[in-house]
Amino acid sequence: MVANIEYEMRVARAADVAAITTLIAASARGLSRDDYTAEQIEAAVSSIFGVDSELIADETYFVAEAGRELIGCGGWSRRRTLFGGDQAASRQAGVLDPARDAAKIRAFFVHPSWARRGVGRAILERCEKEAQDAGSGTVEVMSTLPGLGFYRTMGYQALAPILYPAGAVKLTFVPMRKTFGEVRAIATKSPQ
Repeated sequence: MVANIEYEMRVARAADVAAITTLIAASARGLSRDDYTAEQIEAAVSSIFGVDSELIADETYFVAEAGRELIGCGGWSRRRTLFGGDQAASRQAGVLDPARDAAKIRAFFVHPSWARRGVGRAILERCEKEAQDAGSGTVEVMSTLPGLGFYRTMGYQALAPILYPAGAVKLTFVPMRKTFGEVRAIATKSPQ
């Protein structure tokens, strides 16, 4: 378990599913209002965002908790699915080959009252380290519009946005990538 003064981070358990579901809905509703309509948010909460039980079973999904309250969650995967909970139509079967396939950064949500306090960063850094330790040189994420700034700050490069159907509405998502070797090379380059 990784501890911070204000919260602790640990591997998610099956017993956390109800609390994670509540956290995801609170995060989406509280942090997406500037980027998506209320109808889009509700469609995403009901048909896209949600718990991916494979991540919990693989022990690659993490929660941050303050006391007994979950305040953040996120994970990484060696499976093909890039985004969406168990109920999402975007799920793909199969396991990735870390020598040639990018690991997937998955299902990051932070409670609105804990936004911009380092919770997402701490979880993402753990996910990236574990993905690298498993042999992945690249990671991919399907970012929501509110997440773009966060992932850019963490070294991810945006690809062309996509429109994804969620019931009667469509949402804009942005696929993003980070290659660890390229980031290290940029970070260690001395100024000219």
